[in-house]
Amino acid sequence: MLSKEHQLAKKAYKILIADLPKNELGKALEQVKQITRPSKKKPLQLTSKVKIHPTEEQKEVLWALAENCRLIHYFANKERKEWWEKNKHLPKKKRDKESKPTYNKQSKQLPKLKQLYPRYKQNYSKTLQDTLKQLEADNKSFFALRNNGDEDAKPPGFKGKKYFTTMHFNQSGFKIKGATITLSHFYPTRETKEVDLTFELQGKLTFADKKIKQVTIYQLHKTKEFYLSIIYEENTPEYYDNGIYQTIDLGVINLVAAVNSHEGKTITIKNKRVDKYWQPKIEELMSKRDHCRKYSNRWYWYNNNKLNKMIAKQANQRKDFQHKISKKIVENTRANTIIIGDLNVKEMSKSEKKDRKNDKSRHRSMQSSGSLGRFAGFLTYKAVKVGKKVIRISERDTTKLCSYCMNKENRALSERIISCDCGLEMDRDTSSAGTQMQRFLALLALSQKRLVVRQRLLKEIRVFREKFFAIHSQTSNESSSSNGVGRTRNKVNDVSKHFRS
Repeated sequence: MLSKEHQLAKKAYKILIADLPKNELGKALEQVKQITRPSKKKPLQLTSKVKIHPTEEQKEVLWALAENCRLIHYFANKERKEWWEKNKHLPKKKRDKESKPTYNKQSKQLPKLKQLYPRYKQNYSKTLQDTLKQLEADNKSFFALRNNGDEDAKPPGFKGKKYFTTMHFNQSGFKIKGATITLSHFYPTRETKEVDLTFELQGKLTFADKKIKQVTIYQLHKTKEFYLSIIYEENTPEYYDNGIYQTIDLGVINLVAAVNSHEGKTITIKNKRVDKYWQPKIEELMSKRDHCRKYSNRWYWYNNNKLNKMIAKQANQRKDFQHKISKKIVENTRANTIIIGDLNVKEMSKSEKKDRKNDKSRHRSMQSSGSLGRFAGFLTYKAVKVGKKVIRISERDTTKLCSYCMNKENRALSERIISCDCGLEMDRDTSSAGTQMQRFLALLALSQKRLVVRQRLLKEIRVFREKFFAIHSQTSNESSSSNGVGRTRNKVNDVSKHFRS
């Protein structure tokens, strides 16, 4: 006769696997197989952002080169849009593929364009080619969204003349010497002499000993500041599975709700809502700006000198918080494998047509509280940097399921504590992280071919459940005696000691 805990563990295994659609199950299994499947070690590509201060002559050259790239983008995109307007009403199989503009076809026309219009010879050739490559990537993304049923997806638009067009330099397009970088170009100034695009690389990083893959120059339209984005390679430690796992449930109120597999310990980290401080100030400034005549000196003073700086500072504070939290998590967890949900932030922020009441607060909390997708990206590259791995599996219904008895129930977003008929009372995000851990262990067992290994992993689900709910029952008793559901530590310095255990 199987014990109650054994029966519940088997039930969890069946429900957590059976609830997943075939496409999500296949995708999750592919992610899980990365743990045991040996993969070729590749250098990690990182990006460093460096602010530069070009002179007036250098700005003139940069804008002239960027305008050439913009024109190439304009005519190539116009050709693609005309083809799309002719063929969008036809079925996919009947569309005229021979006349469809592609990167290969359009890039082969560049030498002829340079003969007809010598101004394009001013650019380093790769910058024009990369402009067409980026357009090709944008179009592929558009068609992928359309094929997945997104009718709201629109083809890439045209770039405005007032906006600086981003330029990419690779191979012989740049030269780094010491703490300076020089970009290649052939633009003559009014004195018929070339102006060197040489800039100082300010910052902690030194690039002399690194393998540089690409350099991108761009301008922030609001602040008019120029930046270099330098992509370089870095060797990383080799990943290995140490049998300890960490699941993290990402959310809006709690940025992180995490649970480990070996002890069942949990931690939640509140999301830093910098918008609560900045938003009233921003709205007050916008009100003052809107009372001025549009594009007057006073209007520009409020808009450029004050408003844009506030918005940039708000975004930087949010980004800084996410960097610090992701670094602490990766450095202090004993797990070599971190599991997060396969998020679709775009779908999360959508609501039904009938439910428009809380749209404003929901969208603000989703967007202003920081991008969950960006935080997942920070976590992923920081993990690879220290020889760890982040895998993404479906988190379908993890907030609806009771993590103990697996009873499924629709719950409102405002319901932050799960109270189930089985007697479980737990924070919603913590319960979701516990359910996610059980799903991961079930997928890990399912991915094994050997029956002995599969049975051992199924046993781990039961062991994890015993530890997880035993710790929760202790903490809930302590919190009830102190008249509270429990404290959530939201300071960055408190994260390390929780993840070390």
